[in-house]
Amino acid sequence: MTAGSFRSRGGGYGDSEPPRPTGLLDVLSVAAVVVDADGRIVFWTPQAGELFGYSEEEALGKYAARLFIHPEHLQAVMSLFTEVLQTGRSWAGAFPVRHKDGSTRLTEFRNMRLTDDLGDVYALGIAADHALLERVETDLALCERLINQSPIGLALMDPDLRYRLVNPALERIDGIPAEDHIGRHLRETPALPDVATIESALQQVLTTGTPLLDQYHVGRPHADPEHEHAWSLSFYRLEDPGGRVLGAATSVVDVTERHRAAGEADRARRRLALIADASARVGTSLEVEQTARELADIASTELADVVAVDVLDAALACRRSRKPDNGPELFRALALKAAHPTVALRAADAPGDLAAYDGDRLVTLCVHTARPVLVKHVGHHDLPRIARDEEATTLLARAGVHSYLAVPLIAHGEVLGVLDLKRTRNPVPFDEDDVILACELAGRAAVAIDNARWFQSVRNTSLTLQRSLLPDHSPHHPGLELASRYQPAQATSEVGGDWYDVIPLTDDKTALVVGDVMGNGIDAAATMGRLRTATCAYADLDLEPGAVLQHLDKITCDLEHYIVTCVYAVFDPRTRTCRIANAGHMPPALARPGEAATLLDLPAGAPLGIGGIPFETATVELAPGDLLVLYTDGLVETRHHPIDDRLGVLLGFLDEPPESLEETCDLLLYGLRNPDDHDDVALLVARTQ
Repeated sequence: MTAGSFRSRGGGYGDSEPPRPTGLLDVLSVAAVVVDADGRIVFWTPQAGELFGYSEEEALGKYAARLFIHPEHLQAVMSLFTEVLQTGRSWAGAFPVRHKDGSTRLTEFRNMRLTDDLGDVYALGIAADHALLERVETDLALCERLINQSPIGLALMDPDLRYRLVNPALERIDGIPAEDHIGRHLRETPALPDVATIESALQQVLTTGTPLLDQYHVGRPHADPEHEHAWSLSFYRLEDPGGRVLGAATSVVDVTERHRAAGEADRARRRLALIADASARVGTSLEVEQTARELADIASTELADVVAVDVLDAALACRRSRKPDNGPELFRALALKAAHPTVALRAADAPGDLAAYDGDRLVTLCVHTARPVLVKHVGHHDLPRIARDEEATTLLARAGVHSYLAVPLIAHGEVLGVLDLKRTRNPVPFDEDDVILACELAGRAAVAIDNARWFQSVRNTSLTLQRSLLPDHSPHHPGLELASRYQPAQATSEVGGDWYDVIPLTDDKTALVVGDVMGNGIDAAATMGRLRTATCAYADLDLEPGAVLQHLDKITCDLEHYIVTCVYAVFDPRTRTCRIANAGHMPPALARPGEAATLLDLPAGAPLGIGGIPFETATVELAPGDLLVLYTDGLVETRHHPIDDRLGVLLGFLDEPPESLEETCDLLLYGLRNPDDHDDVALLVARTQ
């Protein structure tokens, strides 16, 4: 090799057009530069011109260090150059190079020593843009991770349809290791059925370049010949940046579940007809027992031979069930129906009966877990966990119970009871489709049962509340706009003693009252009713609020075992003042437009019933638009939060209350109350006009 052999000849391409990029080196635009022992450039490629900005004429014969290197790096470069020429050891790394335009560019170098046939020594430098190289490395790493971690099966093939790459997902789909694919033709690894069709599709894609997407294939793979599978295949042609065909890519998605679901669509349509029938026939009334009978009727026509509907006694009484454990549960039987005469009816609880079932019984397990319990094939060891006692076990065996299914009745996240299903004459055991259908029927019926039980409870409670709690006041009160709410506790059968009242007085005054009789039940409600009546009587005497509370205190002292808190306020629209007295009650909240809501600083006073303690009256000046909120402790007190924090939340809601007082009441109740709160709430909101 002579020095002249390093001369660049017309950019290396002669007079022909330069070829398009075909590989990674072209994408990176790798440059080559040869420097002789004196440091002069003797070989210069077109890529070097693109990378450093100098033409062949500007570079050849020039000292490379002076052309590319900043003065502060010159010593280091000369040291590296000398080391490469003297030792023959290559050097690789990134180095800042000065471009022709004056900018500095970080360049990736690979330097090595060359010797020609005369023994002359040269240094060969292979260079590429550092940023471009890093980006390509990142892209390659990302592509590799995406291919290996993709849940979709991927295969890359060369133009002869031989495997070049197979990802782990495809290994799992076709059951053939990747190493058994690589280098082999598609026909030699028939992992999927109908290989001829797949090969034809790939040949079409290689020829036309048009992808084929979502090609549906069905068959029995070698990995699972006992079951039919389905796949969605897509085919793409692979090309390099220059347009050269590299091969084809295949993506495989296992859609077996979708295929099987489509195969069962006809069966599902028939079952949908049953659900539609249930929608029309179940829940026609707001009677719990009637709804349960309707559910039993519809389930016994298509789903089971013997149907029972049992509801937790606590749920029927609208009491929140305790946290599920392994203990027994008390059920009330609501409905029982058989598709044909059978002794299995004698083994079940009659409608209206109460029965306690231990935690090991399947019906109890169903409500504890809130999940269906399926016994496809009932054996002798299963019957004792289904029947209520030994005699019932014998009867179920005589009836020929061979399959069992229990489905929870769940409404709004609460387990109400269970739908109990048995098959005797129908020889087909319950399967997962039956579970789905039963859950759908049970879910629809549970909502109807839930509505019915709450309607019955609220209806019964309302009769008491209408007589003894809710005031019948006129809608017009001078200078005031009013809204009120009463919300019972979770156990709505236990009427509380909270109350509110609005009493018209002489001279257009209005008395606002909110009170709380400690305790629950009809006695507490009756005591509240007596105090309401007394409050109205004393209010007519036009007494100071403190004096009214003093009289109520005397009455309360005569009532056994009761302590009462109360706030009594009188609003005078002529002076726009509110005279207020407090008997151990929560302080009212005051919200003025444009100001932060506050709690009124009133003398707390002792609760009514303590006796002998006077009550002070305070005066509050009110302006048009001021909002006064009176409430009982059930609105803000919880078992898990400090009362000061809860009062802060209340005031936060009142900083910018809704324009409508009705919406304000709803905001406070829904924002502060939880469904399982143990206390009732009386709320009275007044706005001055």
